[in-house]
Amino acid sequence: MREAGKRLAEVSEILKEHIAPGITGKELDEIAEREIKKRNSIPAFKGYGGFPATICFSVNEVVIHGIPGNKPLLPGDIVSIDIGLSYKGWYADMAFTVPVGKVSEEKQKLMEVTEKALYNAIAIVKAGIHTGDIGEVVEKTVKQAGFCVLRDYTGHGIGRKLHMEPPIFNYGQKGVGPRLKEGQFIAIEPMVVAYEDCSVKVADDGWTVYSIYKKPAAHFEHTIAILKDGYEIMTRI
Repeated sequence: MREAGKRLAEVSEILKEHIAPGITGKELDEIAEREIKKRNSIPAFKGYGGFPATICFSVNEVVIHGIPGNKPLLPGDIVSIDIGLSYKGWYADMAFTVPVGKVSEEKQKLMEVTEKALYNAIAIVKAGIHTGDIGEVVEKTVKQAGFCVLRDYTGHGIGRKLHMEPPIFNYGQKGVGPRLKEGQFIAIEPMVVAYEDCSVKVADDGWTVYSIYKKPAAHFEHTIAILKDGYEIMTRI
């Protein structure tokens, strides 16, 4: 599992290096697939439930599950990339949002708050806590900034499958939900819109989830191992 996460983190760093004005989602998708296969791994998303690509490529008001296309990135965009792979039967999943050139203060704050929500949640992880403990920390961090979390999409257990129990909601209450167990793996993934209302729609392609108010969105995710007295981030070089 540690090796799967390391490989995925390496691919993500390569993608970050290529993100710039003018590059397209399809070009980044091709890079991702090539780099995953170069590491003797298998793209986890391609074909999963019929999804047509290796990465989810979500720009500006698209929150999650965007399909990579031929439209080039523009200066001032923010782009979220969600990516997963399997290595020797173990799955790893991660996401990040990055700016394309200089972005607005709102978009910059959004990225910082979403990433902070992820790391605030990771910091409390250990065996015995409830999934609601994680959700409470994520939502509190995001709400303090005046933003909102998606409620209909969640993090998840992970390991021998891409999506496993339990769901890891980005909202909740301390002491509520299943307890985490030593040896489990989970994916924590705040999905945040820079607005007080996180209402979304799914586009006609059946995948792309976007803010109905056309507000920018960010998405950060790590795969985490649950330890007796803490955690280990798997998706890290």
